[in-house]
Amino acid sequence: MPNPRLAARYAKSLIDLSTEKGQLEAVYADMKYLEAVCKQSKDFVNLLKSPIIKADQKNTIVTAVTKGKVSELTAAFNNLLVKKGRESDLPEIAFAFVDQYNTIKNIHRVKLTTAVEVSGELKKSIELKVQKEKGLGTVELETATDESLIGGFVLEFNNNLVDASILRELKDIKKQFTKNLFLQNMR
Repeated sequence: MPNPRLAARYAKSLIDLSTEKGQLEAVYADMKYLEAVCKQSKDFVNLLKSPIIKADQKNTIVTAVTKGKVSELTAAFNNLLVKKGRESDLPEIAFAFVDQYNTIKNIHRVKLTTAVEVSGELKKSIELKVQKEKGLGTVELETATDESLIGGFVLEFNNNLVDASILRELKDIKKQFTKNLFLQNMR
């Protein structure tokens, strides 16, 4: 069961500890790595959440997945999570850590969804435009493609949604026709 308060507390503790030890950037890179592993491998997340697999086996697997790729502080933190029985919260903790780090460093996540893949030059242009128009600090642009949009784009940032897709326009037109708004004006 997701527990955002618990994840936020563990993430805050890890941020404080890593800042105190002067390893904030290294731990941030580790958490980005863990976040990517959890996004790419549902099996890894299922393993962490499994009540059947014993803690020592989970610790061995987590250590094998992260060995040589994360700092000692992060490895010790992962070990602590397994000992405390909180390993199932690792994906959520990693996300919370990255989110809190972004808040500290004034980095804003922006998600751009288009019908076709966009070029690197266009991505950079969109980053600069969003940064300038909305007065954001640093922008971290994530792109996705969704052919059902037909054309245009959907931009998500700071709980805002800008939907300039053809799919939305077509849905709006369909809604207007189903309500028959124009029929009343003709009489």
